[in-house]
Amino acid sequence: MIGEATSSGGGGKDDSAAVSARKNKKPNYSRFTQQELPACKPILTPGWVITSFIVVGVVFIPIGLASLYASEHVVEIVERYDKDCIPPDYRNNSLHYIQTSEINKTCTMTINVSPISLLDVPKHMKSPVFIYYELDNFYQNHRRLVHGMHKEFPCKSHLCCLWILKFEFSSVVDMESSCARVLLTCFCNLKCENFADRYVKSRSDKQLRSKASEGVTETCKPEAVTSNGQPIVPCGLVAWSLFNDTYRFSVKKEVLDVSKKNIAWKSDQEHKFGSDVYPKNFQSGSLIGGGKLNPSIPLSEQVDLIVWMRTAALPNFRKLYGKIEKDLQANTTIAVTIENNYNTYSFGGKKKLVLSTTSWIGGKNSFLGRAYIAIGGLCLFLAVCFVFVYVFKPRPLGDPSYLSWNRNPSGQMN
Repeated sequence: MIGEATSSGGGGKDDSAAVSARKNKKPNYSRFTQQELPACKPILTPGWVITSFIVVGVVFIPIGLASLYASEHVVEIVERYDKDCIPPDYRNNSLHYIQTSEINKTCTMTINVSPISLLDVPKHMKSPVFIYYELDNFYQNHRRLVHGMHKEFPCKSHLCCLWILKFEFSSVVDMESSCARVLLTCFCNLKCENFADRYVKSRSDKQLRSKASEGVTETCKPEAVTSNGQPIVPCGLVAWSLFNDTYRFSVKKEVLDVSKKNIAWKSDQEHKFGSDVYPKNFQSGSLIGGGKLNPSIPLSEQVDLIVWMRTAALPNFRKLYGKIEKDLQANTTIAVTIENNYNTYSFGGKKKLVLSTTSWIGGKNSFLGRAYIAIGGLCLFLAVCFVFVYVFKPRPLGDPSYLSWNRNPSGQMN
């Protein structure tokens, strides 16, 4: 009995030891788990800090100067034409001019390629000369696209009223006379707030990619289907509002060919717009939003549509229209024939034609160069300040020999 009791007591001690061992979560000692492996632990002394700022300044300033130099060598011509292309008889009623299809929208303007010089060296525009159209106050990818227009122009928000009427009604409405009425104006103002999100979301990427998804138009309202229920391809307000001004260029009565090759992203053409998807029932309704598409050309080759469908992030943006594969010499006069079709008058927008060359850094943009120069200059200024502080008012550093890793270089615990 005594032996059994003794045995039982011994077993109890073993059990308690096992329980305590299970409760102990302390890991086995190793230099890795205790973070005692050799490591680089630099001390930011004044010398290191000053040297770092000098290096950043010395590297950034030349990069900024090179970027600024490249930007200044880009030749760019910007001409606003939305006002000049309105006939004198319609200057006070531009909305009627742009909405009436019977009025001829063709206008002609001249552009002088003046010498753009750096150190008095005249420059000409080397090919390819890129052609852009620029729109201002057009919120293509923002909820304020409609919201902002109806706040600033509550009685003349043509696009807002047009989209709302197209969404709410199926009958044909005379926009010019209707938007002048107080009742419709109030209706537009009330509806624009809730209608704001529908533009940028009014598209179907599945439909653009595959013919099998032709009927996927749930996200395209109000430009989803025709009055008899047939799907519209491409559907949605983004495609419906396609930019449709056209430009023709000539020098001394010699027509300059405008190339559309490679103006759209290759990835968009190959992966986002199907080669088996063709326009169908597009702009066939009573309310026409913008440009029309050739129904015999697949969407993957409709480069103007592809460029337009890549929505801009800001209200003032440029989109590539084409390229002139020919040098333009200085002092050359270019005659431009414009079909002024796109309506920006109802919401206070602007239209500009841009001709530009490029450099290794892209188009004309001095911000990047100035930013590099500013950061580099600031770093050099701080380095000089730190030198003066270190020389005239030094601060004694602590003795690094008292640091734990110096008192015990091997990293072993005492």
